[in-house]
Amino acid sequence: MLRDVAKHYGAVHAVDGVTLQLHAGEMFGLIGHNGAGKSTLFRMMLGLIPASRGTIEVAGAAIGTPAFRAARRRIGYLPENLVLYDNLSGMETLRFFARLKGVDASQCPALLDQFGLTHAARRPVREYSKGMRQRLGFAQALLGAPRVLFLDEPSNGLDPAALRDVHAVLRERKADGVTIVITSHILSELQERVDRLALLANGKVQAIGSIDALRARHDMPLQFRVRIVPGTLPMIRRRLETLPEVQIQGDGVNVVLACPRSCKMALVSLLADCVDDLRIDEPTLENVFFGAEARHVAH
Repeated sequence: MLRDVAKHYGAVHAVDGVTLQLHAGEMFGLIGHNGAGKSTLFRMMLGLIPASRGTIEVAGAAIGTPAFRAARRRIGYLPENLVLYDNLSGMETLRFFARLKGVDASQCPALLDQFGLTHAARRPVREYSKGMRQRLGFAQALLGAPRVLFLDEPSNGLDPAALRDVHAVLRERKADGVTIVITSHILSELQERVDRLALLANGKVQAIGSIDALRARHDMPLQFRVRIVPGTLPMIRRRLETLPEVQIQGDGVNVVLACPRSCKMALVSLLADCVDDLRIDEPTLENVFFGAEARHVAH
């Protein structure tokens, strides 16, 4: 829970009046351009830097209070740039973080196994690939069965198979009621996984909601990708005169139509006897992001 949170560095307002309510068992995404305030917000929620204004409550405790010291043990964090001691082995690294966090080191072997690192448990971290280091970072973030997870660019260095396995672990934790806050520059990764997200720009929340809610709010057109019956294009163009909101591109048997959501069924009916194949694409998170950014700049 964040209420009117701000962080000022002199005249620079890195975060400026952010209010967010996160829920147990939710995967929440933070997106925004470089300098939007995402990293500053993360550091404040972790208690690493103080807020200039507002209140933050994480894992049931307000940051800056005595209760938060104990609550930090219920928080896991994977930073964007993970720094490890190269001379320690994977197992030694995990046991080191367990001692720092004050949790039982007996869980370390199971976490290494969960992230596919048992075979490398005794190897020094300097011999780890970037992907192995990132998986070790995930393992340390999950020490102590945290109830809140902060993941900053978590896909760094992971190949598709490792990314699939990591997200399977995150789905299990989410189903167990863990709140996951995630940032990523790979918007397609967030699109498939987050329940809600917030778009930050210049330290302010410009939009918040589910992907579907943001699509509807910004009224972004659907894309109809159509293979039409040969010879029917002139007839389709005539029919489209009754739907001036729909834009058509292409002059062969493959055409693309940009259609407002409100015209979706009318367009389906119009095309019914002229189509060999049809695919409807929803606006992607990138479309939503750049559309919202454009609106922010315009205002």
